[in-house]
Formats: sequence, C-alpha cells, structure tokens
Amino acid sequence: MSKRPSQFDFWFAVNNTEIVMPPKRHLETFGNTIINYYLVSELMDAAGKVRVREGRMQALRPQIITPSAYSSTLLEGFGEQAQKYLEWLKEHEDSVRILRYGYTLKQEAFSEQVLTDTPEAVLERVAREAAAKNDPFAAVVKGVDDPWDVCLVRLFWAVIQNSAQANIRELHERRMFELQDGLPAGLRDEIEKG
Repeated sequence: MSKRPSQFDFWFAVNNTEIVMPPKRHLETFGNTIINYYLVSELMDAAGKVRVREGRMQALRPQIITPSAYSSTLLEGFGEQAQKYLEWLKEHEDSVRILRYGYTLKQEAFSEQVLTDTPEAVLERVAREAAAKNDPFAAVVKGVDDPWDVCLVRLFWAVIQNSAQANIRELHERRMFELQDGLPAGLRDEIEKG
C-alpha cells in the first residue's frame, strides 16, 4: 500500500520536472493524440541508479466550452469579484475561447527499467534514442521517482499550453466558434452527434 503524496511531495515533483524534449507537434485539434513519454528519474535510496519509465498518455480531442456553460463549476467557493468577472465573460462570450482538454494514462503500454549510470548519461541516451525515432509526439522528461505521476501531469499541462493557440486557430478557421442559435457551431455539432 503506497502512501498518499503530501502537498510538499506534490510541489517538489512539479518544481523538479524538466521537459527535456517536448513533442514537436501540438495536440490534434479534431482528434485524440497519443503522447509517448520517457520519464527519467534518479532513485533517491540507491546511489547511481536511474529509473526510466516509458508509456503513453492519450490526450482527448479538445472541446469547446462557453463561459455560461462553465460558470457553475468555475465559481464554487469564489467571491463577488470572481462572480462579476464571470458575468463580464458571459456578456462577451462571442470573443472568449475556452477549450477543455482531457487525458487518460494508458498503463498497458507502460514499462520501466532501472539502470546503473549517472542521471545525466541516462537522460542524454534516452533523449538521443527518442529523437532518432522521429515521433512528433514523443516527449522526454526529467523528474522525480516519487510521486512520478505528477511529472506526467506537468508534461500534459505544458503540452496543452503549447497547443491551445494552434487548436483555437484551427477551430476558428473551420468556423467552429460561430454562434448558431446561441451556441458555438462546434458545441452544437457535439450535442447533435452525442
């Protein structure tokens, strides 16, 4: 039974995560994306030992969200000023672009190995091997061994930040934000297909 990470563990992992090789391409706008990750971490209880985890993270197609539809979840426990700002967002909804990204970790493709070497040497070797595969959705991350999954969430957040502008542009080019009966066309399409 593993212990639940403390807030210190959480922030320690976030602050010690380095994305050595981000994916070359942004997340797919109109489909799901598989990110193949390599996470390199030094074992804290064994000198000269480095763990390499390899796996897949599936990023789901971004969904268009309107401020009015998102408002109930956005403001639980927030104050009056936040409420006023959300009201402003609702009034200017046609110019506000909010995308929701989802992801799942695919553990069936997960593997790990422990190597005897320096973290720097292992990281360099893993990055070189990953780059040689020419996978536009490969990522190499240097992180902590526990809680290592926080490092993957940090990777996912960085990929979203790097993808959002391109995703919004592509949705805009296909006129997915244009209102039809008060809803963005892309959202209406999802409702009608659902």
